[in-house]
Amino acid sequence: EVVLGIDNLIFISILSNKLPPEHRQRVRRIGISLALIMRLGLLSMIAWIVSLTAPVFTVMDNAFSWKDMILIAGGLFLLWKATKEIHHSVDHSKSDDMLEKDKAETVISNVGSAIVQIILLDLVFSIDSILTAVGMTEHLPIMVVAVLVAVTVMLLAADPLANFINENPNVVMLALGFLLMIGTVLIAEGFGAHVPKGFIYTAMAFSAAVEGLNMLSRRAAAKKQAARDKAVTAGPGV
Repeated sequence: EVVLGIDNLIFISILSNKLPPEHRQRVRRIGISLALIMRLGLLSMIAWIVSLTAPVFTVMDNAFSWKDMILIAGGLFLLWKATKEIHHSVDHSKSDDMLEKDKAETVISNVGSAIVQIILLDLVFSIDSILTAVGMTEHLPIMVVAVLVAVTVMLLAADPLANFINENPNVVMLALGFLLMIGTVLIAEGFGAHVPKGFIYTAMAFSAAVEGLNMLSRRAAAKKQAARDKAVTAGPGV
């Protein structure tokens, strides 16, 4: 449950960082609280959740259930959102006036829109999370405890993760790459191609570790350059 919550947390962190600073923490709290409410609500309807895996229609010998359609819709939404954010990050063709306008729009961006997007993804991630829990145990109390522990970890990690992403632009691109990968996996699972979660999170952990080494390398290079600049400024007589 904690590992599955990482997807949810990355999306909430990136989305909340687009809001004015005074709204970010509140939106993160609301988003994670909604994730908890949805998970507990779905646990109270386990029979209905399990029924979501029943085929609804068939296309070219491929049966699709409500779960499949929800995963595909959620994956497409993640791909659209991540692609849009990546395009916004790499597009430098806008004039200063346009950039200022975009910045102003971000400042007055409505919190409601962010919460609606979080609700949509919370629903997708919650259904995936609960179906995973149902596949691991039949005991409802164990599922409830697991969900409560996972959401508590999300609450504790939300602000540090969001602040870290916000302060390191390179990590933003890495996180958006994670969202693209997660969206692709959701679509693949919706079409019946099972992708082991262990492979996905191992790849994410490896990428994060490589980016961490790159950050340490850049900091060391910056310190060396600062030392050289200081020596040049001090002059040969010092």
